[in-house]
Amino acid sequence: MRHILPVSILLTLLTLPIHSIFAQDSVQPAEPQITIRHDNNETFYEYRVNGILKEIKVIPKIGPTYYLIPSDGTNFIREDQSQLLVPSWVLFKW
Repeated sequence: MRHILPVSILLTLLTLPIHSIFAQDSVQPAEPQITIRHDNNETFYEYRVNGILKEIKVIPKIGPTYYLIPSDGTNFIREDQSQLLVPSWVLFKW
């Protein structure tokens, strides 16, 4: 009777697909979706992860680039650096 429980657990694990046992895909965050909008004097890059707005990159024609980070759903906080960790490489810049 003691051996029935460990054997049943082992059989259950063997019948599960491998990807459900070691599900690493659900842990990693999705890539951000970027929407680009142009205004007369500014360009806006909206970064969304899983449909949630994470930050807005603002590139004005005059002045430095800045980021708008949502603070409580309706207000935004202005930051000088991005809060997202998105891999990006600059190959050429002139």
